Amino acid sequence: MSNSADTPAGPGRSLRWRPVRVLTAAVFALAGLIFVTSFNTAKGTNLRTDQSLLRLSDLIEERSHKNAGLDETAAALRRQVDSLASRDDGSTDAQDKRLGALQAAAGTTETSGPGLTVTLNDAPPNAQAAPGYPEPQANDLVIHQQDLQAVVNALWQGGAQGIKVMDQRLISTSAVRCVGNTLILQGRVYSPPYKITAVGDQDRLNKALADSPAIQNYRLYVKAYGLGWKVDEHKAMTLPGYSGTVDLHYAKPVS
Repeated sequence: MSNSADTPAGPGRSLRWRPVRVLTAAVFALAGLIFVTSFNTAKGTNLRTDQSLLRLSDLIEERSHKNAGLDETAAALRRQVDSLASRDDGSTDAQDKRLGALQAAAGTTETSGPGLTVTLNDAPPNAQAAPGYPEPQANDLVIHQQDLQAVVNALWQGGAQGIKVMDQRLISTSAVRCVGNTLILQGRVYSPPYKITAVGDQDRLNKALADSPAIQNYRLYVKAYGLGWKVDEHKAMTLPGYSGTVDLHYAKPVS
């Protein structure tokens, strides 16, 4: 009997695939599928470039401008509604006064008076640690969401009558959120420096900023790595009323 690998199979015999051969064939088939999918996805472009990220950034910027335009349209329509409502609506003076107080508390009307502006900024590109401090990590040199929120919370604690972040008035449903190195507020995107403006008693506002443990911690990074911190006082200023939508999507009144 011959043991040659070239011996043909006799009548009635069938060739059986060994498990190793089956696995090898499956690997090559999967590799081919991946190459075809990659080719169809790339369409001749380099998949390792930042073009997709750039397109996403452009989309975010475009949507931000669109949202700003929609906010202006909503504000104009709201002024028309307020003008029509202020005509003979059959309400009493007491009811009108009550409505005005509610609108002021909700932040939908202008508020004026003395106040201050806090400006936060990233550290300079060539920032170095001050003597006695460790070398900074990347996260030590940029403004974070908790830094902005700390300032907003302190100003509310200091009795602010109204607060504006960048060019938008804050209301009860406003969320100060950062994604990467940008601030997303009510559908619009902002980059540093960030300005937080409040109307209220300046002494109380300054004391609230000084007493905040979170801000005290932030100012250590100001001293160590050069993060931006500036407070400007204003004798008189006016904050615009909130002009965006006030619909609640994730909350409902308690009956």
